[in-house]
Amino acid sequence: MIGEKEKKKEKEDVEELREVLSVVSKEVPSLIKSIIASVFSEEAGRDMGKAAAAFYKELKDAGMPEETAVRMTENYVSVFTSLGDILKGVSKGGKIKAATKEGEEIEEEVSRRIKEKLAQKHLHKEEEEED
Repeated sequence: MIGEKEKKKEKEDVEELREVLSVVSKEVPSLIKSIIASVFSEEAGRDMGKAAAAFYKELKDAGMPEETAVRMTENYVSVFTSLGDILKGVSKGGKIKAATKEGEEIEEEVSRRIKEKLAQKHLHKEEEEED
């Protein structure tokens, strides 16, 4: 009897997960495409150029050596282009890979929380079935 309940519960969980993934697979790509469009628009390009120029100017005005100011400005701009590359990969069905220790920790935390929520939901359903 317990085995049948567990199998039924697993089937319900799988079906619910399918529903969630179905919604996510439909909604997330369009959201990412919208973000990409706004990041790579002509206006965004102008704004990024202005921001990079202002960043460089501030470094130089603060007395930063030329070579260091250029390198820091390149790194500043690379943050935006890296973000764009990540978004492009995701929009094409790629997987976001944690590029840093912090990214790995976030990935692990998200995974842990999802597992906790599923366990809580499973426990709650069992309690309802017992009542």
